[in-house]
Amino acid sequence: MAALLLSGSPFLHAQRGKKMQATPVLPDSALPGYPALSMGIDSLQWARIMAGCNDRFVPLSPPDSLCIIGTGDIMLGTWYPSENYLPPGGDCSPLLRPVHHILQSGHLLFGNLEGGLGDYGGVPKHCRDNGNCYVFRMPARFGQCLADAGYDLLSVANNHVNDFGPEGRAITAGILDSLGFAFAGFLERPYTVLEKDGLRYGFAAFAPNRGCMDMLNYRAAADIARHLDSISDVVIISFHGGAEGRNHQHVVKGDEVFLGYNRGSVYRFAHAVVDAGADIVFGHGPHVSRAIELYRDRIICYSLGNFATYGRFNLSGPNGIAPILKLMVSPSGRFLKGQIVPICQSGEGGPRPDPYKRATEKIRTLSTSDFPMQELEIGSDGSLRRKESRHLSP
Repeated sequence: MAALLLSGSPFLHAQRGKKMQATPVLPDSALPGYPALSMGIDSLQWARIMAGCNDRFVPLSPPDSLCIIGTGDIMLGTWYPSENYLPPGGDCSPLLRPVHHILQSGHLLFGNLEGGLGDYGGVPKHCRDNGNCYVFRMPARFGQCLADAGYDLLSVANNHVNDFGPEGRAITAGILDSLGFAFAGFLERPYTVLEKDGLRYGFAAFAPNRGCMDMLNYRAAADIARHLDSISDVVIISFHGGAEGRNHQHVVKGDEVFLGYNRGSVYRFAHAVVDAGADIVFGHGPHVSRAIELYRDRIICYSLGNFATYGRFNLSGPNGIAPILKLMVSPSGRFLKGQIVPICQSGEGGPRPDPYKRATEKIRTLSTSDFPMQELEIGSDGSLRRKESRHLSP
C-alpha cells in the first residue's frame, strides 16, 4: 500500500485510476522563504513490492534495500499547436512499452513531466511564430500511459508546465490527482510525502521558472529538504536547471545563463539540499545527459536527459541518448550501488534500450572529467559503486 501524506498525516486512500477529490490542507507552519501554501493532497494506493532491481515480485516489509529508478524528461506528444505532433493514432501507449520491464523493476519510479496535461482551458503562452512554437500540452488521456508504465513520483517544476498559465497548471494537477500520482514543484504543491512498503518518501521539485518552486532560492530549497528529512525516511529532490544542449554537457560550479535567463547553479543547489538532508537528487533540463556524483554517501544525477520526448525535440547526437538510472539505497537513503540502463530515441521519439550503450559511456566520461576525485566508480557495464570501502554514515 502506498499513500500520500503531509507532515505525517494520512489523507484519502484510493486505487490508481479511480477518481479522487483533492483535500486542501495547510502545512504545519510556513517554511522559511515561502508563505504558508494551500496544497491539494491525495492518497495513492498501489502495491508494487519488489525484492530489488529485478523483475521478480517478492513481498518485503520493510525492504532491506530500496531500488529507486529515475528517468528524465517526458513529453509524449502535444496537440498544441497541431495534432500532427501527436503519436500515430493519438496513442501514447506504444512509446513507453519497450521499456516497461525496466521501469517496473524497482520499488519507486520517478520522472520529469515536461509539459502539462489537458484538453481545454488556460491561455497558451504567446509565440511569434506558431510553426516554431514550443508550447506543450499532452491530451488528458496520456496520463494513463504514465500510470501504466508504473510512475510513482513526477516533477512538475520545469519551463513547460506553465505553457497554459495558472489554469493549465490547475488542470494538470487535477488529472495527476485523479490518477493517484505523487507530484510536486508547483507553488501550490511545493512538496509531498509518499508512504509505501512501510517507508515514507519525501519529495520536492524546483526550477527557475514562473509558477514553480524557485530553484534559485537555495536557502529555501534547503529548508524544504530539511523539513522533509524530519518527517521522511528517504528524501528525493528534483531540479530542472542548467543550460541546454550539446555544448552544455559538463557540470559547472557557477550560474548557468542560457538564452538570457539564469538557469541556476546546479552544483550549488544539489550540494545545498544534500547538506540539508536530501538522499537522492535527480536533475534534468539540459536535454542531454550529465555527470553523476557521489556526495556525502548520496547520489546526485545532474541531468537525466531526454527520456521520452515525442515530436518536438532535437534528438540528434547526445540529445537522443539518456539513462534509466537504477539506484540501490538503504532504508535511510544511503547509496549502496546502482546501474545505468542506456536508452536511445530516434525518429520522432520514444525510448528503446540502446545496444550500443552510448549513454553509459557518455556519463562515465563526464563523471570522470567533472568529478575526478570523487569516490564513485562507473564501470563500462554501467554499474555504479564506490571505489573503495570506508566508514559509512547511517
